[in-house]
Amino acid sequence: MQYSAKVMDHFTNPRNVGEIEGASGVGTVGNAKCGDIMRIYLNIDDNNIIRDVKFKTFGCGAAVATSSMATELIKGKSINEALKLTNKSVMEALDGLPPIKVHCSLLAEEAVHAALWDYAEKKGIKIEGLKPPVSDIDEHEHGHDHDNDIPMI
Repeated sequence: MQYSAKVMDHFTNPRNVGEIEGASGVGTVGNAKCGDIMRIYLNIDDNNIIRDVKFKTFGCGAAVATSSMATELIKGKSINEALKLTNKSVMEALDGLPPIKVHCSLLAEEAVHAALWDYAEKKGIKIEGLKPPVSDIDEHEHGHDHDNDIPMI
């Protein structure tokens, strides 16, 4: 399996790893079949700007890389800009992913959206265009190579 230099960089030197105490919003998504779990923490200011974002991921290198890149793409952005994050934009920013790893970018998108949903719920607001998170983490059907799983970082 061939990974781009950007995927390898974000896997070996992930950005924004950790947790945010008292986060404005936290989103956790996962896939029970493959074992990937992503948790995104958002710190959103009164102007609806994402001032800080952190992640913890359990999964393969591609899961770590997509989480890292997703946080980089939304940090400093408005809620509406973050809402536009897609798995395609994450993959493009990483110069692509092998087909069997595309699901990792989808989880990254879903984790960001789940964190935005959590923020909206806590604030009692509606974010136009934001859909509720997928409740069944088994919804995505795909294969996965467990040999490369690493602990949640």
